[in-house]
Amino acid sequence: MGKAEVGTPKYIANKIKAKGLQKLKWYCQMCQKQCRDENGFKCHTMSESHQRQLLLVAENTEKFIDEFSGEFEKTYLDLLRRQYGTRRVNANVVYQEYIHDRNHVHMTATQWVTLTEFIKYLGRSGQVIADETEKGWFITYIDRDPETIALQEKLVKKEKMEKDDNDRMMEFLQQQVEKGKSASRAITEPQFTELQRGESDEQIKINLCRSLPSTSKPGSIPSANPFKIPAGKGDKLRDKGEKRKVSALEELMQEQEKERSKSKRKDYWICEGIIVKIVTKSLGEMYYKKKGRIIEVKEKYVAIIKMLDNDHILKLDQAHLETVIPAIGREVRILNGGYRDNNAILKELDAVKFSVKVEISSGPLKGRIVKDLPYEDVSKTYSG
Repeated sequence: MGKAEVGTPKYIANKIKAKGLQKLKWYCQMCQKQCRDENGFKCHTMSESHQRQLLLVAENTEKFIDEFSGEFEKTYLDLLRRQYGTRRVNANVVYQEYIHDRNHVHMTATQWVTLTEFIKYLGRSGQVIADETEKGWFITYIDRDPETIALQEKLVKKEKMEKDDNDRMMEFLQQQVEKGKSASRAITEPQFTELQRGESDEQIKINLCRSLPSTSKPGSIPSANPFKIPAGKGDKLRDKGEKRKVSALEELMQEQEKERSKSKRKDYWICEGIIVKIVTKSLGEMYYKKKGRIIEVKEKYVAIIKMLDNDHILKLDQAHLETVIPAIGREVRILNGGYRDNNAILKELDAVKFSVKVEISSGPLKGRIVKDLPYEDVSKTYSG
């Protein structure tokens, strides 16, 4: 009886029957043929092609079993690696995914009778990590790809370098604390003694009368105010450069400036559009002490940086960055304190106090002079 023509109802019915998995007892692994019912399987076993294949397998049974076992193992592990990676998963779940392919190698044709024996074999050969639980066997794939191993070693090396940086920083802070403690011990507290009167009870007399010059005429009367400065003497005192006293209004303004700068200080300072310098060695010498501009800020403490010399994009924490102080006359951004987020022009540098003097160049405070700003509170703006 010939095959049904394409498009006929008989052809469509045969396709529907052939779709999906069939019963395992009607599958011939040697011929790789799936029969739909018992009668079809009986006819297949009596066919000449099946008898010839049976003779070939009987001549070298171990060879065929090894081929089927190797193909079964390879396909199973490939599915585990691609679909689940290195996650821990139930072995039976992977097997159910494996047998969805109707042309798969059946376990009855391999050297393993049950799935448990196969999982134990994979565990002994070091291809997976197998552990038995009350819910069955669970496996974890061991990725031995050279690229994956190299990537893992690189990540471990990076974590070790970051840990070394943190250890050095903690050691430095500990040294500073010990130095501060030793300095505080060296300072002796002042000792106060009781005021005691001397043995002589003589009274101390102060003569406030100014003696007359020897050239004064006899009978002249001295000035009534002994503290009055003669004419012409006040000019000489002013010429000696006496320091002018600060008025109460100026003192009040200075106190307000200090309170304003303290009240608006934050523990984060990075912002978009400024030039910063990388101060961590964990990225290698290629980026150490190199400058870049911040193009984006994430979660207040993390900056996305575009390098100025090679346009590489990096993601760094603000602890690995420091500000850049430009030449006098260039524009800077105030990053912390009462004048935060204002642009200014750099006027002076104080290398002793590590501070700068700036003039605000925009906004409602334009023209105001701000003194004694620390280096870490200002940074050069990007003018690309």
